[in-house]
Amino acid sequence: MNETASSRSRILERLHGIHSQSRFADHPEITETQSPSWTTEEKISRLKSRMEAVHSEIHRCSEQEFDTVFRKVVDEKSIGSLLYAKNTQLGSRIHSLKQSNQENMPELVNYDVSIETMKKRIFSFDASITETLGGIAETGSLILWPSRDEPRLMSLIPPIHLAVLQAETIYNTFSEAIDEGKWDEKGMPTNALLISGPSKTADIEQTLVYGVHGPKQLVVFIIQSN
Repeated sequence: MNETASSRSRILERLHGIHSQSRFADHPEITETQSPSWTTEEKISRLKSRMEAVHSEIHRCSEQEFDTVFRKVVDEKSIGSLLYAKNTQLGSRIHSLKQSNQENMPELVNYDVSIETMKKRIFSFDASITETLGGIAETGSLILWPSRDEPRLMSLIPPIHLAVLQAETIYNTFSEAIDEGKWDEKGMPTNALLISGPSKTADIEQTLVYGVHGPKQLVVFIIQSN
């Protein structure tokens, strides 16, 4: 046996000796955790408080109150142009609201062109409005499910993102959202998104800045059924 092989053997013998004398720390048996089961009101309150903690703006309203609350937000934020998806249920409602309130509504721009064409204009819009797939109370997050009508750019580029969340689609946990939403059956989009607040980064001189990698403001309308 050459010197190298002999040295290797001695090292391995020492390691085996140390291992045989070692005792692993005792750990309690891992038990299955109980998932939370909050009421609708508790889920709304929990999601609202967590999202507001990271600078999201939350508005609770009924179906009947939404139009008034929406117009108030548009006015307060001086939104002059709004990107929307006319073919969605939300888009149809916004379009009808525009038809009946021409003077108190922003210019509506329907996202009905190719990405290449929209890229030339999308940076000029004041805001966008999209639907959401649901929310997660445990983490205070929105679930966005980009589609042909509402592609990812809609919630990524405009400086103000208005998101509409139906209260009954707020889940307790992320795993519950996946299971009850049957994500495995409906087919995943290229990117499903969990969003808790506006874009923020501290890359520049370690100073917190909003709106560098996405919207500067996130406004959520939580609509509760009567």
